[in-house]
Amino acid sequence: MHIIKRPEEEVKALAMALMEAKTQVGFCSVCFHLSADPVCEICRAPNRENAILCVVADSKDVIALEKTREYRGKYHVLGGLISPMDGIGPDQLHIQSLVRRVSQQKIEEVIIAISPSVEGETTTLYVGQLLKPFTKVTRIAFGLPMGGDLEYADEVTLARALEGRRELD
Repeated sequence: MHIIKRPEEEVKALAMALMEAKTQVGFCSVCFHLSADPVCEICRAPNRENAILCVVADSKDVIALEKTREYRGKYHVLGGLISPMDGIGPDQLHIQSLVRRVSQQKIEEVIIAISPSVEGETTTLYVGQLLKPFTKVTRIAFGLPMGGDLEYADEVTLARALEGRRELD
């Protein structure tokens, strides 16, 4: 209703902006975060910690974690969660590229920052088992409610969850 009530020029400008974003924004070739460049700003940043990698489900989670200003490492975006009910298995996600990245680089710690849902737990356990032979694997603390999404959590809760992370059993 809001768009219908707006002047035609505004609606056209919005439509053009959406089309431009769709054609110009893609995924970083390293971490799979949204980027207008082949390699995103975070992956290119020289002041980021290269030895720590935070694994998230979606680019919205990267944005939420960046708002805390607590995390200074790099990211890896899976592109979703394992969900057999929805026909999403490990092969549909960026898990193999994560394993290659961790096995080929000097990664001292992988922090799994995935929302605590059934799909999130499944994905966390699966990814954790694959990465354990190569590096220390931790997960963020449960400062988030079960079934909650990272993108809706406040900065303080996310910062405490990062600080209270623990190694996977």
